[in-house]
Amino acid sequence: MKTITTLLAAAAIVAAAFSATVRAQQPSVTPGFTEIATPAAVGSGEPNLTVASDGRIFFSWIEQAGKTSSLKFSTLGSGNQWSAPQTISQGENWFVNWADFPSMIALPDGTLAAHWLAKSGPGTYAYNVYIAFSRDSGKTWSKPVVPHQDGTQSEHGFVSLLPAPAGGLAAIWLDGRKMTAGGHDSHGEPAGDMTLMYTTIGTDGKLGKEMPIDGRVCECCQTSAVRTPDGIAVVYRDRSPQEVRDIAIARFSKGAWSPPENLSKDGWQINGCPVNGPSISANGNTVAAAWFNAPNESPRVKAALSRDGARTFGAAVRIDDGNPVGRVDVLALPSGGALVSWLEKTDKGAQVRLRRINADGSRQPSMIVSETSTARSSGFPRMEISGNRVVIAWTDSSNGGKVKTALMRIPS
Repeated sequence: MKTITTLLAAAAIVAAAFSATVRAQQPSVTPGFTEIATPAAVGSGEPNLTVASDGRIFFSWIEQAGKTSSLKFSTLGSGNQWSAPQTISQGENWFVNWADFPSMIALPDGTLAAHWLAKSGPGTYAYNVYIAFSRDSGKTWSKPVVPHQDGTQSEHGFVSLLPAPAGGLAAIWLDGRKMTAGGHDSHGEPAGDMTLMYTTIGTDGKLGKEMPIDGRVCECCQTSAVRTPDGIAVVYRDRSPQEVRDIAIARFSKGAWSPPENLSKDGWQINGCPVNGPSISANGNTVAAAWFNAPNESPRVKAALSRDGARTFGAAVRIDDGNPVGRVDVLALPSGGALVSWLEKTDKGAQVRLRRINADGSRQPSMIVSETSTARSSGFPRMEISGNRVVIAWTDSSNGGKVKTALMRIPS
């Protein structure tokens, strides 16, 4: 029989080895991030970023004053200061939600487009998408148009905007028209299926044909779409009849959408929407995708790289540090690798973290951008890249909450 002393010694060795492993997995606060003061007011939220063809980075966010909600934006030029804020639109009947946030995009011809959400009826989730354009760098904005043409008082949101293959704007969104038509379940909730929809909008506001991409998707997870050399790729959380809600991808080429297919086969079966969508980014033929799943109550953030414009992807790489909340974003880098952001849960709340994946799929150490007191109020951190500058935006939940941004420079 082994002595107690021997057992204690063995236990100490195992504990020391475990402690060393944990320490090795814990990232330190990485130098190189520079916080950039934003013009956003206290209580601001729902940040988003886009980059123009001339390298300018546009930063948009929501502010609320009483019953009035305002979508504002600012510009980061060659210097590292945000310009004075400009207002895109404002109203008193907006649908403002931490997970279904507005966005802004700079089209190749310099036209700016932005979207926001406004109520269409008394139902909790009865709201429409509104899209407006600016041809003078945001000084004035067009009368907004509604891209969906069903006219139902149902959910329309979780929008992805991107340049359309034939010019103008492409819009992809979650559409609840079939949920309204399907009646209600025993709990009073809509019983139909959420649809993933697509259309185009000319910069003159003219609507193209609506096209369904997937007839049954998760009800409230963000969508993400990019232009590829062949057309468009969109990633989203699917929903099988067995309530498996893994990440799917669909591709648009030569005027038609491909049948959706699984990007991940994690097997996450969950009877409800986790409100945690994927992200996709392209740099030429290099496409990076990142997502959150939690099969068997085992949360993971993963990412995968494509070398052929999102037609195929390599093996998924685990990104998180062991306790992720998700809320991912991803940037495909000129080097052939990618940068992934996510929220990692801590004893104090949650941390915004980044990790770089090399072109060969190997991982670099993770980096801490910021720590927040609660995961929910941190929203969804967003990233954008211009040259070797990466800007990340998030909501700091302390002192009433405010959108913050930080800058880092990455080697080529």
